[in-house]
Amino acid sequence: MSERTWRLSSLLILCNWAVAHAEDMATQANHQSLDDAWWTGPLLAASASTLPQGHFLVEPYVYDVITYGYNDSRGHRVSTPHVNDFGSQSYILYGITDRISGGLIPRFGYKEASQGPSSSGIQVGDVTLQAQYRLTRFQEGSWIPTTSIVVGETLPTGKYDRLDQHPADGFGAGARTTIVSLYSQDYFWLGTGRILRTRLDLSYALSSQVSLQGVSVYGTASGFTGHAKPGNTFTADSSWEYSLTRSWVLALDVVYEHDASTGVTGSYPAAAGGSAPPLPFQQSSGPSRSWAFAPALEYNWSARMGVIAGVRYIPIGRNSGISVTPVAAINMVF
Repeated sequence: MSERTWRLSSLLILCNWAVAHAEDMATQANHQSLDDAWWTGPLLAASASTLPQGHFLVEPYVYDVITYGYNDSRGHRVSTPHVNDFGSQSYILYGITDRISGGLIPRFGYKEASQGPSSSGIQVGDVTLQAQYRLTRFQEGSWIPTTSIVVGETLPTGKYDRLDQHPADGFGAGARTTIVSLYSQDYFWLGTGRILRTRLDLSYALSSQVSLQGVSVYGTASGFTGHAKPGNTFTADSSWEYSLTRSWVLALDVVYEHDASTGVTGSYPAAAGGSAPPLPFQQSSGPSRSWAFAPALEYNWSARMGVIAGVRYIPIGRNSGISVTPVAAINMVF
């Protein structure tokens, strides 16, 4: 190799190194740090992270479930008179240790129907007790996401039967429901240098048998005596949050839910004054499935306080309701 060729080759190598170094520096300059990204969380997918020991999280939600139809067992859409189910659901959690959080989720509601009776007043719904154990924790540069096991127990604190005088007051299921979940959360840096946070929450719920009297949330009428067995439920919630700036975040949930058939068995009294035995009654709802989409916008004042507003839309499914639900929440960590 001549000296001139060697010098030219050296110059090209130096130039390539300089360009590569400049690109690397530019990438690092645009690389958003985790501390520079503040999050409230998407509308539906709960966090796989546990709270620091001794800290509280309080996150009240308000919403209006507007139901105006259903998808039948063949997936065909059927229109119905719309109903507004106004509700509130609050997460109240405490960091027992850095790996264990626990708390409760109370619910309240009020139903306003375009046809038929509305609720007699604000009603108490079922309350859920929850415990969460963090298995792994995300570290930048590692492929392992944050993961947690979550166990919840929903207690039948809301009205669900004996609703003959106020059929719209039923906001409970009447069953003890155990929910076992696996939560995961990961972070990805896009070509823009901004962070995309993802969550995947998988849950399975099993409910106990419920004794029923009269009008109930399971569709029974006055005079009924019997019981219901709610079907088991599987839910998969995948969410994405894109950090536009430190304070502003775009969020989206996509949720698939499958419910096994709920059975109702019992009897109605024979005609008044007759001596005939009670009339047996048996009904099965059939299995159902649905897809929900929930876009939202977050604004965060700090790493520990933010608000989110969006809408959950359930347009697709079989043997399931069609609804639009405006939702807003505030997230506070103390």
